[in-house]
Amino acid sequence: MQINEQRQGAVIVLKPVGPLVQKDADQLKARAADVLRKSLGRFVIDASAIAYADSRGLEVLVELTEELGAGGQALKISAANETLREVLELTELTPLFEYHEDVNSAVRSFL
Repeated sequence: MQINEQRQGAVIVLKPVGPLVQKDADQLKARAADVLRKSLGRFVIDASAIAYADSRGLEVLVELTEELGAGGQALKISAANETLREVLELTELTPLFEYHEDVNSAVRSFL
C-alpha cells in the first residue's frame, strides 16, 4: 500500500491509497504510530483513496482511536467515501471517529 504523507503546518496528513486490508492495514498502523509520536497526535487520515476496509482495516482504525483517546484526542478522518462510511455505520463504529468533508477542514479543526 502506498501511504502519502503531507505536512500542513503542525498537522501531518496521511493518505493511504488502495483498500485497507490485512498487511496494508498493519502498514498504516505502523506509519500512523510513527506520525503520532512526531506530531503529538496532530494528524489526519485522508480516506479519499481508501476503496474499502476489511475487518483488520477497521480494527486498525479503532486501535488508532484508542491510542489517541488516551491523550484526549480523536482520530480525524477526512473525505471518507460512501462505502467506507457505510461499513463504519453498519459496524456501529461511527461515533469513535471525528469526520470531516475534506482535508482542509480536518486540519483547521486543530486550531
